[in-house]
Amino acid sequence: MEVLKEKVEEEEAAEREEAAERGEKTMRPPEVRKEEPFMTQETLRDLEKKVSEIEVAAPRRPSDIAEDAIDISKLPLSYQSNTLKEEQLLQVADNFSRQYSHLCPDRVPLFLYPLNECEVPKFVSTTIRPTLMPYPELYNWDSCAQFVADFLSVVPLSDPLKPAVQEKEMAPSKKYSIKPPRDLSSRFEQEQELKKQEEIKAEEKRQLQEEEAHLKEMENAKADPLYGLRVHSWVLVLSGKREVPESFFIDPFTAHSYSTQDDHFLGIESLWNHKNYWVNMQDCWNCCKDLVFDLGDPVRWEYLLLGTDKSHLALTEEDDDGLNDDDDIENLGKEEEDKSFDMPHSWVEQIEISPEAFETRCPNGKKVIQYKKAKVEKWSPYLNSNGLVCRLSTYEDLECTKILEVKEWYQNREDMLELKHINKVTGLNIDYFKPGHPQALRVHSYISMQPEMDRTMEFYERARVDGLIKREETPKTMTEHYEGRTDFLSYRHVNFGPRVKKLAQNSAESNPRPMVKITERFFRNPEKPADEDVAERVFLIPEERIQLRYHCRDDHITASKREFLRRTEVDNKGNKIIMTPDMCISFEVEPMEHTKKLLYQYEAMMQLKNEEKLSKHQAWESELEVLEILKLREEEEEAHTLTISIYDTKRNEKSKEYREAMERVMHEEHLRQVEAQLDYLAPFLAQLPPGEKLTRWQAVRLKDECLNDFKQRLIDKANLIQARFEKETQELQKKQQWYQENQVTLTTEDEDLYLSYCSQAMFRIRILEQRLNRHKELAPLKYLALEEKLYKDPRLVEHLKVFG
Repeated sequence: MEVLKEKVEEEEAAEREEAAERGEKTMRPPEVRKEEPFMTQETLRDLEKKVSEIEVAAPRRPSDIAEDAIDISKLPLSYQSNTLKEEQLLQVADNFSRQYSHLCPDRVPLFLYPLNECEVPKFVSTTIRPTLMPYPELYNWDSCAQFVADFLSVVPLSDPLKPAVQEKEMAPSKKYSIKPPRDLSSRFEQEQELKKQEEIKAEEKRQLQEEEAHLKEMENAKADPLYGLRVHSWVLVLSGKREVPESFFIDPFTAHSYSTQDDHFLGIESLWNHKNYWVNMQDCWNCCKDLVFDLGDPVRWEYLLLGTDKSHLALTEEDDDGLNDDDDIENLGKEEEDKSFDMPHSWVEQIEISPEAFETRCPNGKKVIQYKKAKVEKWSPYLNSNGLVCRLSTYEDLECTKILEVKEWYQNREDMLELKHINKVTGLNIDYFKPGHPQALRVHSYISMQPEMDRTMEFYERARVDGLIKREETPKTMTEHYEGRTDFLSYRHVNFGPRVKKLAQNSAESNPRPMVKITERFFRNPEKPADEDVAERVFLIPEERIQLRYHCRDDHITASKREFLRRTEVDNKGNKIIMTPDMCISFEVEPMEHTKKLLYQYEAMMQLKNEEKLSKHQAWESELEVLEILKLREEEEEAHTLTISIYDTKRNEKSKEYREAMERVMHEEHLRQVEAQLDYLAPFLAQLPPGEKLTRWQAVRLKDECLNDFKQRLIDKANLIQARFEKETQELQKKQQWYQENQVTLTTEDEDLYLSYCSQAMFRIRILEQRLNRHKELAPLKYLALEEKLYKDPRLVEHLKVFG
């Protein structure tokens, strides 16, 4: 510990000077003075000897683990006691802490060995056990940090300046109780007091509102009395490995990452991992912005253990030249070997997270996080029947009583609902959907689910054949936006009039709203001239007028317009009406002869008449689609069915039933095979004529044949194993003879192949030898067991009693 040694040197020099003034003798050699930059070897040995003679008992500190929260009897022995090496580490840590507190009295005491669940002090580094989990989500820092943040619950410290401290509140004892006196108060006085209290509450409410308004103004300017003194822990990810370009911090409670230059991090007291413990000896006057995270630098980072696992300081060329001497390197290695003390193995059990626990995330599947004027609630998937996994509620007041808005996130919904945003002030609801909704719905904004109300629907245009992107509806209008249509339609706006009938207002099919005006706009069609490519057309239905506006040419500033006064085809007497010039009013930027002809105007009007019918029909279909979507959304909200993967065998009932059926079939088949295999007399009984009664002589013959057959099979199996053993041995001998003959000319690759073959051959030979020995041991026992079963077989027992 370089920095601590230098400080110890300064302290001892000051003590010697003070003792010299008083005429006292010091314990240090007189040649060691304050001006010397380094301590001598003799002084170091003397200091190490005195430090090693210090006997420190196992430290005890208050625990922050609540009593009766964990069943200690079920914990392993490593939780309840310390090994000899752990006791030595605690003594080293306590000695380190004493020197640190003596030399740095103005700094916070180090957090070295808190008490665990069993009230046993454990060094912080031994509480870390790196474990590889079978979940790919935990391989990346962001998803892993989010998993940890979901599992952890923030509990404020009783003392924000000290960790691992728990204050126990003692309830006052009540040995005797006194009966309350008789109520002699006046009702009138009570009423007056009640009025007075109401006035006081009203005044307090007014003052509270004023305080909240003042708090909003002074919130940013208010100074924190504990600024820079609070204790917090976070994770430091060092750069250099796993493609980490620069070091950064991770807050374990929020899973957010921060740069080391962030102003929220004011300083670092110490760092530790599962191998060592480092104390920051750098000045944090500029927060963590100027800190150098080279843990191998003993001047900036004071380490606890002098081991081989610590990070090494990058040396310059001059320093590197000084280590070329072989003697120095050997001596340096010896010193490190003598002083090194490896970190003991972690005392905690290996982390095991079952798939159910990994999916549950939060303890008991639910977690509530309280913020200033906000609250976050989290649930594990499938815990809520409607698929709700997260809810964010924001409030107007600090007491969180007046709610402003709510955001709810969903998963595994069959209707693909992903987010629901509810504004409690305006009453506006916004539903967000993932791709896959039956109506290709993407966003639905509404105040009420009743039809013909203010609402906005957005769609996934690629999932719709009509290219609809957005539909806006009010009680009197409907506006639709399109993209990618072959007719280049981009916009349709429909104005509705009041219904003639007052009944069944919610049915657009039986009682549709009359259309007053239809406005349509089109994208530019490059295959048509601009003067003939309609940009906007308006159908004024009651007035029987059609207005057209064409696209403007690139070199013009005015577009052509045309208006048709559409009349009925026949008059009251049934006479056919003839097209007249006053039925078409046009403004053309560049007039053309064919557009002035009545035939051209008549054909254009007839075509517009058909397009008007088509537009009205499409608008009517849009109304029906809105009703269909609203009905579907009501059914989805009522059912809120969740999708279950076919691989989720615990929740998928169909998959579970199929698996259970297959298991029953396989079990029955296995039982049948077992029964067939256990009938050892079946091959011999098949030789007898069917229906013939078994005689005593036949029973004895069947027994002998069965035993002889079983004996022969045991001998054949032994011979087979022996033959394989001899074959492997001969092949190995041949390979060894070949190696002896060609050893000089073999390459390195050939030698590696030879060694690999010998290793595998020896493994096979050992296995065969073990199988042969085991077979020789079990063969007599199997023969006697079969003989006993034959004597007890119900088909032979009556005939073999004499021979038993």
